[in-house]
Amino acid sequence: MTRRFVVTGTDTGIGKTVFSAALAGALHIPYWKPIQSGLEEETDSATVARLAGVPVLPEAYRLKTPASPHLAAEIDGVTIDSEKLIPPEGDLLIEGAGGALVPVTRTLLYADLFARWQIPVIVCARTGLGTINHSLLTIEALTSRGVPIHGLAFLGDRQEDSEAIIADLGGVRRLGRLPIVDPLTPENLAAAFASNFELADFR
Repeated sequence: MTRRFVVTGTDTGIGKTVFSAALAGALHIPYWKPIQSGLEEETDSATVARLAGVPVLPEAYRLKTPASPHLAAEIDGVTIDSEKLIPPEGDLLIEGAGGALVPVTRTLLYADLFARWQIPVIVCARTGLGTINHSLLTIEALTSRGVPIHGLAFLGDRQEDSEAIIADLGGVRRLGRLPIVDPLTPENLAAAFASNFELADFR
């Protein structure tokens, strides 16, 4: 059976790249970041390659400006063609940018792409204050577009009530929670994922 997932988040900078590396490494499947904005620091693809040791496919667009893809492309003088954002065949883990409603262009959101692809989406949600609202809004935005949601992956310290009510009200299953991994090494990340998630939930 082909294993294909999209990873999105409830916000930017919450750790979904680290989760993507953990999941791709555990499943031994290739990783693809369709659009990378900001090239001065380590890119998400480079982070996954370092932490997961899986094949990393080239981005469709590499934008220098660290901003939302629609703005970064305009500043860089690049036109994003959505027809180039077609996922490769076979096993694959795709990571979006920021949250589900981040603009790819001025007329296209990531959630719109997810609706086209019809690949099960994993929503990464931080466990800090405000996550209930952000998570439920993300779930609602995806379901209203007919995007299949595979489940929720929480990131951070345990907050049982928040995690439970998001899953209950959103009608989405909890896959597990990835704690903060420090130091962040391939070995520690793999161990943390194995201790907090069941691989059977991703097959």
